[in-house]
Amino acid sequence: MPVATLPHLIVPFAQCQDQNIGEGWLQATSALAIKNLENLLRGMRRVETDTGRADSLSPPHDRVLAKAVGLTVNVDGLAPWAALEAKAPLGQSWAFITPCHWAMGREHATLTDPATLGLTEDQSRTLLAAMQPYFATEGITLHYQLPTRWLAEGKVFASLPTASLDRVLGRNVDRWLPASKAIKLLQNEMQMLLYTHPINDDRAAIGQRSVNSFWVSGTGALDEAVTIYPQVNLNRGLAQAAFANDWQAYAQAWAHLDATEIARLLTLQRSGETVRLTLCGESNSVSFESVRRNIFSRMKGALTQLSVVNLLKQL
Repeated sequence: MPVATLPHLIVPFAQCQDQNIGEGWLQATSALAIKNLENLLRGMRRVETDTGRADSLSPPHDRVLAKAVGLTVNVDGLAPWAALEAKAPLGQSWAFITPCHWAMGREHATLTDPATLGLTEDQSRTLLAAMQPYFATEGITLHYQLPTRWLAEGKVFASLPTASLDRVLGRNVDRWLPASKAIKLLQNEMQMLLYTHPINDDRAAIGQRSVNSFWVSGTGALDEAVTIYPQVNLNRGLAQAAFANDWQAYAQAWAHLDATEIARLLTLQRSGETVRLTLCGESNSVSFESVRRNIFSRMKGALTQLSVVNLLKQL
């Protein structure tokens, strides 16, 4: 059975150990009660490891998802997710544009989670209309998709590696900015345009953060047809708590994931179906697949000698 046709759950941020949040993650996970995950892993074996770096533009879960759906990514940060979302013809270059808030510190700007902005469709469409003429001067056409995600078509995105939002949220934007004079010029222009925009005046009046910049991601063009398999599920249930460094919420999110998607996978496994699970950290990911057991089998499950938390530490 092809891997893409297996029920496959991909879990980003299953491990969040970096120099800033490692201790919080360790405390949150040390007391986790995730019995369904433990039982699921006892009936699985490790089948694949994706080894990378915490400073790669594409995080492990992006790389795993791309492979699962057959999306070719030959250059780090050049994963054409936007072209795929736009159902673009082969060779046509697209990107995601995310209207967002940069929190300005004394030494650098930090990108806050767009999901916390509460941006409405009307506000988003108004901002898009105001920004479109500036983007047009660089040969870029903007298309509304969601309040905090637009699609953009333009040749500038053909060979422009960009960092996934998941890499930069809550972090200094400087190290992740794309190496494009056109994009840097647009970011400077948009900061000036948005500083005095009436939408931001309205938002400030009710205590909401301003929309003062944008982020580019998902760049590139499709070079072959890609099929999206509904069996592949990238679950972002842990993401928002991880971005916010809210480790109580993170533990609660793990409990919810264990009681829902992981429980569903366990039920399928116990019914005899082959399933796949991928746990992702900042640098690496590990994929597991069901083991078919019988009285003659000597194959050992993934948790024969490891606890779940120790396994997660290896990511």
